[in-house]
Amino acid sequence: MKPLLFKPVYVERIWGGRDLEKYRDDMPEGVIGERWDVSAHTAGMSVVSEGEYAGKTLLELVETLGEELVGSKCAGKEFPLLIKLINSCDSLSVQVHPGDEYARRVENQFGKTECWYVMDAKEGAALVIGTKTTDKDAFKTAALEGTLDQYLNTIPVKKGDFFYIPSGLIHAIGPGVIIAEIQQSSDITYRVYDYNRGREMHLDKAMEVTDFTLTPETAISETLLCQGEYFTVEKHTITDSFKDTSNEEKFFLFTCVEGEGTLICDGFEAKINLGESFLIPATTGEYEIKGNLTVLKSFVA
Repeated sequence: MKPLLFKPVYVERIWGGRDLEKYRDDMPEGVIGERWDVSAHTAGMSVVSEGEYAGKTLLELVETLGEELVGSKCAGKEFPLLIKLINSCDSLSVQVHPGDEYARRVENQFGKTECWYVMDAKEGAALVIGTKTTDKDAFKTAALEGTLDQYLNTIPVKKGDFFYIPSGLIHAIGPGVIIAEIQQSSDITYRVYDYNRGREMHLDKAMEVTDFTLTPETAISETLLCQGEYFTVEKHTITDSFKDTSNEEKFFLFTCVEGEGTLICDGFEAKINLGESFLIPATTGEYEIKGNLTVLKSFVA
């Protein structure tokens, strides 16, 4: 089966902007905060952009092609991953995501563990990852009183930084960054504090799922960024050619976070631009990425 490329789904957010225009020329008008690049979630469904399955949704293909597309380990299950780009021109809410058990019981969705790769960061950019207290009552009181900053663990960031964000970890993205986010296929966010912007808060649910003992996790190594229950992410810096073979047990997702190149396999060739993602089905066979670029390879172990 040939690789799949998708039309991006752009999402307006009050904290977004226009910085994603540097990656694509098809961005709609508006304050765009997110671009969903690979998704079988109903909140932002990917549609194949070219080839035999052009116009089909990823969900349709998962349901009709099954093991041929996603591999033996994922066949018959919900598509597990979602890849998006995030552009923050203002601060996102301080938030937390539930784990699988709580999310299934309360929201009928996957939980949300995610990771962030910083594709670009302006001077002074920072992320909130974790807290400086394990006192849930003090944290909740501060959230209600608008004095939460004293308990937030703020980390200055630069291009190329990586962070693993498990469910239950308080976090927030500050202004001035573009992030490639790889996550479970979920759209559940519990807001703890939102800078008085008038959006709904979810403080009680957030306190039920927050684990105040969690701390920031960075890349395991230069190549292996993270390896967990829900996904593994590898980083590959290509100066000429990267040759690989698909795996009948699983699919691979690739995201170009630096440079550009060409994806080639038997009877197929496509240009890969900065910021784009694509899917290698379980039955693709041998494939090659040529060029001068850096890619993230994501898969379910």
